[in-house]
Formats: sequence, C-alpha cells, structure tokens
Amino acid sequence: MTDLASATAGWAPEPTTTTGTTTAWTVAAVSGLFGLDPVAAEADPLPPMWHWFGFLAHPRQDELGDDGHPAAGHFLPRIPDRRRMIAGGRLRMASPMRVGESLTRHSSLIRADVKHGRSGEMLLVTVRDEYARDDGDVLVTEESDIVYRSQTPGQARGIGYPEAASSDEPSAEAVVLVPDATLLFRFSALTYNTHRIHYDEPYVTGVEGYPGLVVHGPLLALVLLEIPRRHRPDRSVTAFDYRLSRPAFAGSRLVADHDGEPSGDELAVTAGVPGAPSISGTIRLG
Repeated sequence: MTDLASATAGWAPEPTTTTGTTTAWTVAAVSGLFGLDPVAAEADPLPPMWHWFGFLAHPRQDELGDDGHPAAGHFLPRIPDRRRMIAGGRLRMASPMRVGESLTRHSSLIRADVKHGRSGEMLLVTVRDEYARDDGDVLVTEESDIVYRSQTPGQARGIGYPEAASSDEPSAEAVVLVPDATLLFRFSALTYNTHRIHYDEPYVTGVEGYPGLVVHGPLLALVLLEIPRRHRPDRSVTAFDYRLSRPAFAGSRLVADHDGEPSGDELAVTAGVPGAPSISGTIRLG
C-alpha cells in the first residue's frame, strides 16, 4: 500500500487567482440537460452552484493521465495510481452571481489530511474558492472536499448497484432523475470533466472496479438545489452543506427530496435510490 503521508509530504500549493463567467448560452445548455427551457437570461441571478460551468480548467490533451484527469495540477496531490472522489462541500452565498458577470476566483488549499477508512488509507483535500467582483466584494464562498486514494488497476471496489430500501412515495416537490450514458456525457462536456468513470464503461468496470458508469457528485448536488429553485422561487439559497456517502450509477432511478417542511429556514435534503441515498445535505433559505 502506498504511504500517502510520505507521498504528499511537503505538498503545499500556493493560492491561485483566476477569472471567469457563466454565460447565457451555458445556462441554456444546463437547463436543457434537466429537460427545461432556459431558467435565466443575461444579467439574471445565476442559480446556486451553476458557476461550476463557468470557471473551467482547460488542460492540454497530452497533460491527461490514464484516468482522464490531468496527470499533474496545482491542487492535485502527488499520489501513485491516484483515484479521485468528491466527498462533499459547503456553499455560502452573500449575494447571487449574475449570468454573464465576470468575477475573480481566489482559490487556496485549506487542508490535506491522511485518513484511514474501511477501504484503507486516503487523503482528504479541501480547497476554498472565493468569488469576488472587481471591488473586492465576495459574493460566494465555497469549500470542496475531495478524497484521493491509491488503488491497484483492476482491483474491485466491492460496490454494487444499490437497491431501493424504501417504498415511500416522494413528496410533491421531489425531483426525479434517471441518468443514462448520454446525460452523463453531456454533463462531463459542460464541465470539461474528462474523468473516465463517467463515460468509459470498460475503464470504470475493468480498471476502477465500479459496476457501471458513475454519476457525477456535482450533478447530484445540483439536483438537490433544484428542489428550492423549482418549488420555492420566492426564497433564496444562502447556504448549502452536503456530503456524498455512496456512488450512484447510470440507469438508476434517483430521487431528490426533502424531509418534510423546513425547520426554520433549513431544508434537509437527500438524493439517490430511495432508502439508500448517495448524497445528503442541508439547504438554508433566506
């Protein structure tokens, strides 16, 4: 087993600053992914977390590793046979971004801790992004947790398709998604995500050991945020905390729903196969 502490000793990347914008074309494209007409136009408030489609890295083809991710990168740790998984994150919104608005993103490494779990040794990396206008006013702060581990190619993960553990009817505000290979490919294209677990079935089953194509963690998070966007348009999202607990796979019927009415200004939400959620979170409404 690779000693992750030794592999990442002294790894301390400096903060970075980039600029970006989420265009009206992109908003229309993402809306179409969810089977919707464009949900926002130029200068309208951008739906929470849709900035993920506007601040994209663009590595060269010869910079990609065997898994489709860049072999090296500013916030990518130096781990042999690296496997990458989104673990969760936290969003704080002081003010909504606007469609077409150019913003500056300040990114910094918050932590890189070696953990020991049921599947062995793993590295938990947290990166903080702050999105600000030219005057320095920070609109959105986001922290992303990513888990890295070393895994011998072809090693099975011991993970299967989850079976529904609940027959409860979803609420009237539930959002249902049945992602197929086409939808996952479109999401990968819109986020410029070349991770092969989302579109290359021989790779994901034969090398990374999953039973099928893996649904993007960010896609699951966005489906949760569709609940208040579609059904509580008079409320704004001021915070969103979420944690991914198990993979979801193409072809599964995934249900995003809330747990009853909000407790004060908070909405508890989950998404995944009913009774076996892949993601859980709390949305704070303003």
